Amino acid sequence: MPRAKQRTPELRDRVLRVALATLAAEGAEGFTTRRVAAGARTSTPAVYELFGDKAGLVREVFFEGFRLLGGRFAGLAESADPRADLVEVTRAFRGFVRDHPALGQLMFARPFTDFDPGQDERAAGTATREFVVGRVRRCAEAGLISGDATDISHVLLALCQGLAAQEAAGWLGTSAASMDRRWDLAVDALLTGLRS
Repeated sequence: MPRAKQRTPELRDRVLRVALATLAAEGAEGFTTRRVAAGARTSTPAVYELFGDKAGLVREVFFEGFRLLGGRFAGLAESADPRADLVEVTRAFRGFVRDHPALGQLMFARPFTDFDPGQDERAAGTATREFVVGRVRRCAEAGLISGDATDISHVLLALCQGLAAQEAAGWLGTSAASMDRRWDLAVDALLTGLRS
C-alpha cells in the first residue's frame, strides 16, 4: 500500500503562513528554514521538497508580499478626484510597509544574500505597478500632472519606498503628526511639481 502523500497543498500553505510570521517576528537575520519548519510542525526536508531551498521559500514569501500589497490597492475605491485617489495609493503603500516592515524590506531592499530576484520576481510587481500607473494616468488625463505615466509611477514609488525606509529607521520624526506631515509634504511637493 503506498504511503500517504505528506507534501500537500495544505502543508505548503501552512509553511508559507509560518514563513511570513517568522519573517515578521525575526526579520531577515532570524529567518531560517529550520525555524520555519519547526513553526509549521514539519521537517526541513519537507520544506525543501515544497520550495526547493531557502531561496525558493524566500521567493514565495516575496510573491506573497506583492499579492498582499495588490490586495490592499484593490481595496481602494476610485472617486471623482484623481489626485486624492493617487495620494490614497501612497497612504496605502505606507500602511502596508508599516504593517509588514520585514516583508516590505524583502520586497524593496533585498536583505537576503541567497535570494537574487530574476525575471519572474520582477514580474510579480507588475499588477501593483500597473495599478499605480493607472492612477497616475487618470491624473494626467485630468490635466493635474504632466509627463509619462510610467516614469511618474516609478518616481512616486521610489519616493514612497525612501520615505518608508526613513520612517522605519526613525528619521522622519518621533511623533505621528511629524511623520504624517513629512509624508504629506513630500507627496504634495512631487505632485505639485508635476502639474501641467
